[in-house]
Amino acid sequence: MADATTGRRERKKAATRKAISDAATELFLERGFDDVSIREIADKADVSPTTVFAHFPQKEALVFDEDEQQRAELVAVVTDRPKGTSLTQAFHDHLRDDLNANLVGHADFDDRVRRFWELVNSTPALKEYGQRMWLRHEDAIAAAIAEEFGLHEPDDKIRVFTRFVLQLSLLAGTASDRLRMLDAGFEVLDRGWSTFEAQHTPR
Repeated sequence: MADATTGRRERKKAATRKAISDAATELFLERGFDDVSIREIADKADVSPTTVFAHFPQKEALVFDEDEQQRAELVAVVTDRPKGTSLTQAFHDHLRDDLNANLVGHADFDDRVRRFWELVNSTPALKEYGQRMWLRHEDAIAAAIAEEFGLHEPDDKIRVFTRFVLQLSLLAGTASDRLRMLDAGFEVLDRGWSTFEAQHTPR
């Protein structure tokens, strides 16, 4: 009985959180991030401003409501990748799939995604917050990689690899040709800069 009650409570909490985030995103897309107040978001979601802040500690967090899901997906790239698949290839495939999902599909969905990222990239506070939240996944990914190799904690090379992967995603997200940028980044990461340099050095 207690488990059922806890389950209902958690589902209700998640539903409220999603309703607040959806209301905020809709208002932000309509009028811009800076021109929407917490009171207006609360009214649209039919909750109190106190409830909004109980779920989201700051205004920027309303836009990025998938932090835990993203972290779980990135860790799963390490732990659930097919046998024989390198970490570089696994992350390349995962991030490429994410970019493809935002480039193809239903026209209305694509337009909403486009408007969302235009909002983020045109609002310095959102852009900075989003990048900071994305890079927070570094510790979880590095820990998963260390465990894969039987290490008690990530070493310097694992840290560097993990940061490169996350930064590549951010770089690709701002490029005019996002897929090409991502592919170029992983080619350098997989083969090494020395290989690229050797191929392009005048003889």
